[in-house]
Amino acid sequence: MRNFIAARTLFFLFVSSLFIPFLNSCNMSQQAVDSKDLSYLYNPVKNPFNPRYCIYNVTDQSSLLSVKFFPSDLYFSEANPQGLPTAMLLLTVRLFDTSRGRVLADTAAYELSIAREKGKPEYFYNVPLNVEPGKKYMAEVRVFDRIRIQSVQSFVPFNTLTYNNKYSFKAQGHFEKNPLFTPIIRVNEYLNLIYNRGHADSLYISFYKPFREVPDPPSMLLPEKTLDYAPEKIVALAYSDTLPLMFPREGIYLCSVDRKVADGYTFLNMGISYPSMNRPETMIEPLAYLASSDELDKMRSAERTKTALDDFWIKCGGNVEKARELLRIYYTRVLYSNYYFTSYKEGWMSERGMIYIIYGPPDKVYKTSEGESWGYRKPVVKSSWGTGYKVSDEFLYFNFKKKDNVFSDNDYYLSRNETLVTYWDKAVLSWRKGIVFRLDNPEGI
Repeated sequence: MRNFIAARTLFFLFVSSLFIPFLNSCNMSQQAVDSKDLSYLYNPVKNPFNPRYCIYNVTDQSSLLSVKFFPSDLYFSEANPQGLPTAMLLLTVRLFDTSRGRVLADTAAYELSIAREKGKPEYFYNVPLNVEPGKKYMAEVRVFDRIRIQSVQSFVPFNTLTYNNKYSFKAQGHFEKNPLFTPIIRVNEYLNLIYNRGHADSLYISFYKPFREVPDPPSMLLPEKTLDYAPEKIVALAYSDTLPLMFPREGIYLCSVDRKVADGYTFLNMGISYPSMNRPETMIEPLAYLASSDELDKMRSAERTKTALDDFWIKCGGNVEKARELLRIYYTRVLYSNYYFTSYKEGWMSERGMIYIIYGPPDKVYKTSEGESWGYRKPVVKSSWGTGYKVSDEFLYFNFKKKDNVFSDNDYYLSRNETLVTYWDKAVLSWRKGIVFRLDNPEGI
């Protein structure tokens, strides 16, 4: 009875604390600087600010990189001759032609002095890039904050292969005309889709039902689950760059100017609250990595879904306080998985999302144009020789390969045959016993 009464408040305690920093369990030891390590990209504790990027092709020789900063990402200082709150940034871009390996194709550098404007929600900047038709590119973007002496680096892929792909379009809000930096749209949000590469008479919108398949554990050498079904409906509209578009139904919307070509710009309607997890009905599904099929079915069909969800976490934690901490960490990882790894499916359903949720943010991340390698630190190994000893780090690596996908340029799959020992069962058992799993810290949260 005590657990039942306490469970009534557990869900609301979680919602109110979701955005509290969630990596208390990740004890980081001092290590030599690894200049190639990009683990901060997926760790909000390490990442001081997070600009947004999008690229679209303007002509055969020119593409435009748009950069967006939120005021909360910037550090404004009045230590300047004008005495006005100003952020000072250096924005640099190196553009690589990846269709021929990794050939430097263009560079750009901009000094940005951003004066704070009261009530301004976003700051936009455009960087023109020199390109050639029929190429694949990777824009390596670095933003250096001159006041905080901190920098962040991002990798933005795009291509000029056809006139029909997503980079031939620019999406913007219908009323404010603000550019969109994500394909995720809201119910009742009105948009414009601008086709940059010539004249278009019609816009063809193919609707696909949402992708709901959860990946298999990494210990299972099974093929990736992908979207392998046809669109439910194709709608043709008379095209105009001022045509107001609105997509009220959850699903995937592929917009093209050629009915015969399965390529174009994709919008994603993933529900009212996405990427957040603030309803018990949506919070049950990510438990697929921890709960059995029977447990999931019982929670889905329970008369009081919230109570069933809370009872699951109380059973894992043993008491309400421990359950609340487990729940906070787990669903904050789900939230960031949605933020980092959304492609044509919800980020937590991706194979990178699966690893991120169960193992946590990686200690090492190495990126190439072909994929990513994540390293998780194992317990420190000490080897003795004579009167001294040497301490060495060992890592468990998961390798993800980039996959060409008409719906998204953020689609990666796990190369399962490269990591045969994954400790997956141990990790799941740890969570079920109320302990957030870490290879190098298995003792507790």
